[in-house]
Amino acid sequence: MENCLFCKIAEGSIPSNKVYEDEQFLVFHDIQPAAPSHVLIIPKKHIATMNDVGPEDFALIGEMHRIAQEAAKKLGVAESGYRLINNCGKDSGQAVYHIHYHLLGGAPLGALVQNSDSHA
Repeated sequence: MENCLFCKIAEGSIPSNKVYEDEQFLVFHDIQPAAPSHVLIIPKKHIATMNDVGPEDFALIGEMHRIAQEAAKKLGVAESGYRLINNCGKDSGQAVYHIHYHLLGGAPLGALVQNSDSHA
């Protein structure tokens, strides 16, 4: 997609601080980190949202999880723990419509949503 920020990063026309890259994926540091370690994991194939993943993409999504595991090891957060997030659509807060995971770690992370009725 010609106006997709992450497609431009994947093709190299916009620079990024890369952690990992291969023919199908790119992992790079988030420019507004929400944790000491905060990277984005993207497929180079443009898929707008998780709802747009088709049967032909299931293997790609599985591989994306393997890449997330490797990135967590490389960042040194695999053992201590990390959060892997995919936002899907407007109400989730998805800002860039190119499927991606946020991998956050490097410190104890609080609850995603504060709920005064939660006892978990």
